[in-house]
Amino acid sequence: MAYTIAVIGTGSEPENPGSDGYAMAYRHAEAYESIEDCELVACADLVRANAEAFADEFSVGQDRIFEDYSAMLETVEPDIVSVCVPPAVHDSIVIDCVRSGVVDAVHCEKPMDDTYGGARQMVEEADRYDVQVTFNHQRRFSDPVRRAKELLDEGEIGDLERIEFSAPIGIFDYGSHSFDLCNYFNDEAATEWVMAQVDYREENVQFGAHNENQALVCWEYENGVHGFGTSDATGDGGPAGAVGCHNRLIGTDGTIEVGPAGDDDLPSLRIRRAGDEDWTAVDTEGGLHGWELVERAIDDVVDALETGDESELGAGNALNATELIFAAWESSRRRGRVDLPLEIEDNPLEAMVESGQLQPEPAEEE
Repeated sequence: MAYTIAVIGTGSEPENPGSDGYAMAYRHAEAYESIEDCELVACADLVRANAEAFADEFSVGQDRIFEDYSAMLETVEPDIVSVCVPPAVHDSIVIDCVRSGVVDAVHCEKPMDDTYGGARQMVEEADRYDVQVTFNHQRRFSDPVRRAKELLDEGEIGDLERIEFSAPIGIFDYGSHSFDLCNYFNDEAATEWVMAQVDYREENVQFGAHNENQALVCWEYENGVHGFGTSDATGDGGPAGAVGCHNRLIGTDGTIEVGPAGDDDLPSLRIRRAGDEDWTAVDTEGGLHGWELVERAIDDVVDALETGDESELGAGNALNATELIFAAWESSRRRGRVDLPLEIEDNPLEAMVESGQLQPEPAEEE
């Protein structure tokens, strides 16, 4: 089946990514171009020059360039829409697409939204209107992650007892991937509680949203597996050094490390079984990062739409990871454990900044 594709939020300067944007629309478009039955037919951006540059890059007709995405939806009626705008407007745009009555699927960048209420409403509306909504947690498709899951499922380290991660930047932006991978390794088990603390003394704004400087997060899944995560945007090691790798899987009979930190010669995946003195490197074809992972993610999105199967990147899985993010900030706000399901609507970190409970110093201009 052939699908028409439209993009909302083309961004600018795809070769100069930074905290204001990565022009992810270009990566999405490249991924759709690699799929035979997908045709990019329209784009929308508030800055027309950005949309025109994008359209020129991907041969989109001049009559299919829009500043108003609502007009684009009404005129073009695309099958699939990629949403590549800042998190603060994810919910309003995704929900408008879902409610439009013309879109079959929406693929949105992560993090889900800058409030937990907004994230939850997207899931509710996707279910209500029976529209496939997915979020771009593409690191699930990296070779080290997939191989680590295979080793875990094959019983190479016994029964899983604990999952750990360390995240630069913060638990909202980068940590969105980190929590999502923890849930992936633990078969999307539900979480019972979260307890966390954060430090936020210098502004750390990524894509228009606050991220703490440092964090420690503990949580427990309903199946008894525990989680431990750290973030550190300061660059001085901080709490992230307590984990020292991208993800660690600790089982009854060994440990798996994905992306161990330190020497550049370290493998992207290694295992140490019970009784082993040393780590054993596990060969993988690729690393944890790379634009090819976006292609794999979007291929999964399109395949799910065609087959009717649930995509791994489905809104439900994304909400499970997002709940952990906001529960961690809520735990810091309450100064105590938070039992799930999470029953808040706002963004606790942002609320603590607005109330003066946290008073980060303005970041130095680069």
